[in-house]
Amino acid sequence: MARLIFLVVAIALVYWLLRRFRRPSSESGDAAQTEDMVSCARCGLNLPKSEAIASGDDYFCCEAHRRESKPE
Repeated sequence: MARLIFLVVAIALVYWLLRRFRRPSSESGDAAQTEDMVSCARCGLNLPKSEAIASGDDYFCCEAHRRESKPE
């Protein structure tokens, strides 16, 4: 009886692993999209380039950090 239980568990585990590795990375089935990441010049926070505030060659996570970095 123990052999039968072990066999069923082993088959279920192999089935689960095969399904997991064959599944695409995104749940919607679309290819995963990547986006460039940048670091805030003030605090070093990493964020997507589309959400960052650009000022010259630097990127910032918020308007307050952009203002604080301005040379006076």
